[in-house]
Amino acid sequence: MSGFTDPHQKPLELREDFPVLEQTINGSPLVYLDSAATTQKPRQVIEAISHYYLKDNANVHRAAHTLSDHATHQFEAARSKLANFIHADTSREIIWTRGTTEAINLVAYSFGSRLGSEDEILISEMEHHSNIVPWQLLAQRTGVTLRAVRVTPEGELDLEDFERKLNERTALVSIVYVSNALGTVNPVADIIQKSHRVGARVLLDAAQATAHLPVDVKTLDCDFLALSGHKMFGPTGIGALYGKEALLQTMPPWQGGGEMIETVTLEETLYNELPYKFEAGTPHIAGAIGFAGAIDYLRALEQSSLQAHEDRIIARCISELLQIPGVSLIGTPAQRVGVVSFQLEGSHPSDVGTLLNQQGIAVRTGHHCAMPLMQSLGISGTVRASFCAYNSLADVERLAEGVRKAADLLG
Repeated sequence: MSGFTDPHQKPLELREDFPVLEQTINGSPLVYLDSAATTQKPRQVIEAISHYYLKDNANVHRAAHTLSDHATHQFEAARSKLANFIHADTSREIIWTRGTTEAINLVAYSFGSRLGSEDEILISEMEHHSNIVPWQLLAQRTGVTLRAVRVTPEGELDLEDFERKLNERTALVSIVYVSNALGTVNPVADIIQKSHRVGARVLLDAAQATAHLPVDVKTLDCDFLALSGHKMFGPTGIGALYGKEALLQTMPPWQGGGEMIETVTLEETLYNELPYKFEAGTPHIAGAIGFAGAIDYLRALEQSSLQAHEDRIIARCISELLQIPGVSLIGTPAQRVGVVSFQLEGSHPSDVGTLLNQQGIAVRTGHHCAMPLMQSLGISGTVRASFCAYNSLADVERLAEGVRKAADLLG
């Protein structure tokens, strides 16, 4: 992988690292604009996974042989890399999960087990379903009250509404860092500070943030942070929960089985130390190793230049789309990363997406697992173009050309 010295050449050079982008779809070179759903994987990640299965395939922590030693070393090195990547104090604060969804469910079950009808949880209308449904299930189990911060017509959190609903009964604020549907970057540092003033803990859904923004859990001072490997060039089925060590120590396990135990008798169980207390069963070893490869890949990119490049892409995309008759942007936040959502007047988003796919352009259509947000905005869904480091201004031009053709056909 080459350096990031020329912002115009860099995306083309990065693209060569991603084998899937070399193909044609329906006779046209692939333009992949669905990175908010999952990013593509560089060769470095694919090779890391392949090497594990070819050379070191064994279970971790459970055998006195060389393959297991190698697997365990790589598995725990991956945990340390992730801890360092998000600036956690210790790798004991990193719990492997299947992704952001499972990480949030872990907190809802374990931290949530101490909550009751006198407590409140504050989310927002902007949340992905994975940051809504676990809290609804918790409310059904415990009687906790679930409240939601409104979203403005521009697609930003209504911070006045947040302050009105935040109170002494708020036990947890669980909020998205970056909206998967609109790309809105929320003022999470301010939200965390204000939440802590009333004694509330804060969970950040950082699934959409980690591939675009530096994430520092110590500076933010969040209590929990959930993320997914596949949103940041890593494999699917692997993610993590960060939690402050002192807080995790007080929380009960959420699944029982092997690895999360210290000793077991038929009468009782003594649980393992952190982080293994929350990791029952054989983990996704290859996924963690691949995730480490993704972290190495991200670290090799020059972040400020990368962000500047992505900002240029977003600005050009907005400019190009607004020149097309009938196109309207959905959400105009002051700060956004990664995502531009739009509609074409008189057309269903899925029809637009189908016509774009016929031209080799991959976008996402629908409600993006954010139905309450769509309801708040008074729409049923959008066409979502989501960008990442391997995209270029040429991809934006292809998108604009494709939308124009779709508009002509659907008009």
